[in-house]
Amino acid sequence: MPRSIRPAPGNLLYAQSGGPTAVINATAAAVIQAARRARGKIGKVYAARNGILGALREDLVDTGALSDAEVRAIGHTPGAAFGSCRFKLKGIEDSRAQYERLVAVFRAHDIRWFLYNGGNDSADTSNKISRISAELGFPIHCIGVPKTVDNDLVVTDTCPGFGSVAKFTAVSMREAALDVRSMAESSTKVFVMEVMGRHAGWIAAAAGLAGRKPDEAPHLILFPEIPFDEARFLAAVKATVERVGWCAVAVSEGLKTADGRFLAEAGGKDAFGHVQLGGVGPQIAQLVTARLGYKNHWSVADYLQRSARHVASKTDAEQAAAVGKAAVEYAVAGMNAVMPVIRRRANAPYRWTIEPAALADIANHEKKMPADFIREDGYGITPAARRYLAPLIQGEAFPPWGPDGLPAYATPRFKAVRKRLPGYAIADR
Repeated sequence: MPRSIRPAPGNLLYAQSGGPTAVINATAAAVIQAARRARGKIGKVYAARNGILGALREDLVDTGALSDAEVRAIGHTPGAAFGSCRFKLKGIEDSRAQYERLVAVFRAHDIRWFLYNGGNDSADTSNKISRISAELGFPIHCIGVPKTVDNDLVVTDTCPGFGSVAKFTAVSMREAALDVRSMAESSTKVFVMEVMGRHAGWIAAAAGLAGRKPDEAPHLILFPEIPFDEARFLAAVKATVERVGWCAVAVSEGLKTADGRFLAEAGGKDAFGHVQLGGVGPQIAQLVTARLGYKNHWSVADYLQRSARHVASKTDAEQAAAVGKAAVEYAVAGMNAVMPVIRRRANAPYRWTIEPAALADIANHEKKMPADFIREDGYGITPAARRYLAPLIQGEAFPPWGPDGLPAYATPRFKAVRKRLPGYAIADR
């Protein structure tokens, strides 16, 4: 664990990165609230617009202008309140100018703490800034704050954001299954739901919570950890329809062939260097109809699964707030290059705690589904997976609802921080 050195008094900068979750703003609100309680140790609390891009552009927000009520409202609003980005800092050899610019911005605004709320690539960015800022003469205490619907960060038991997408996935599968079952006699025989998950099948596995007995939906789950075997899959669909009368399938967007290719590779890469995916759900559904003749319907949850704050897990919302609060406490205590992670202490009743872990142990690693979480036939979850997943979707964290019958989500106006440096163009996107 990196040693703790109490930083000089100064200001704190918080930023959000990567795909938003239903509860990422619960973390943001907790950071702001905890920092306000630390007055005297922390000066101003800034937020960067659009993640690290805002830090590079000196596009900062003064959260001190937000009322306590506005901060609470942000906490129950989906999306990334301060804007997010997909932008990965390379090493100092390739991106020295960007690190020098960051240090210049931090120095200009007396920023001594940087809290970056994101997934694996964000942990890597935080770790790099922590090390390189010291080399450049203005050491920044960096705390990575966990967030990802994919649940693929190592060390932590679960990732804030996953519990809510898991709840949405299980609820959606159960509800859609009731619809399909009611029409199967004369209409749709196969329903396919595509969920997120590039390399790890945690979200697809969560669909398995929808069914509690044999032959309850989802009947088949297609994991990225299990190579897709077309003939074997079609045989399983046919057998299910003949036995049950219909078949519901959950498929991860990262489903791969035996030679490691994504079935739904859309072409191109994002700013993190990830292959862009999309469309494996309709691809699987059309395959079923073409080969077996069954009428299908398919759904791609896409952004809906990660923005569904109206069905957020209470457990997830509590954990998202807890890591935000802990991140500020770690910063004030002088910790550096660490991340607050969740430790599971018991399953029944579910108990968990927060503790620090080194960013170096988290960055550039990926947690996939354990083999004992996937059913022997490769198409479902095991009791061990159910024991792990079930506590994460417990409870409801409903947002307040407005008189128009819709959630009352926050749309605050942010006060921009006056720029002190020349403009900066970011060419490497």
